[in-house]
Amino acid sequence: MSEFNKDDYLNDLPDADELAGQGAPAADAAKPADIQPADQPAAPKPEEGPADAGNGDQQDADEDTLTPLGKAKKEAADYLEALQRERAEFINYRNRAKKEQDRFRQHGIIDVLTALLPALDDIDRIREHSEMDDSFKAVAAKIDKAFEKFGVEKFGEKGEDFDPTKHDAILHKPDPNAEKETVDTVVEAGYRIGDRVIRAARVVVASPQA
Repeated sequence: MSEFNKDDYLNDLPDADELAGQGAPAADAAKPADIQPADQPAAPKPEEGPADAGNGDQQDADEDTLTPLGKAKKEAADYLEALQRERAEFINYRNRAKKEQDRFRQHGIIDVLTALLPALDDIDRIREHSEMDDSFKAVAAKIDKAFEKFGVEKFGEKGEDFDPTKHDAILHKPDPNAEKETVDTVVEAGYRIGDRVIRAARVVVASPQA
């Protein structure tokens, strides 16, 4: 075995400049191949779904994140909204029921009045000819007040203007003193409830002469 010579070993090592020249290519080789230059467009992002996709899941998630107090407030608001809807429906029902009740009530009054019209006409004729004693006058007055209580109005007076919407002219009588058509004689009085005429007054009309 030969003896180790330090000088010969050092002389065989490569120089530092030579090692530096060989290291540069290695650094270039280590550069990643997929790095793109700055002027290259970026890769397109994946398309996003509809904006409203998953809203229901998001709302469920929001509800899950509510505190116990927040959940209680939300539940109270839901109950209040339902109560307000029920109240509005009840008010509408009550108004419809009241209108129906008023309509049925009016029909009942009309039926009774129509049945009593002949008797009321007889009372008027007796009153007109002054053939009514005090007792009969008291009874007739009570009947009139009873119908007034139910909103029944009696109309038709001598001298009032003729109105074809509430007067039924059974005869037109020329009158030299008449300036317009007026009621000369009331044969049968008229009756109405509010704006609804139950029976038109049957009258004789005084008309101006041509």
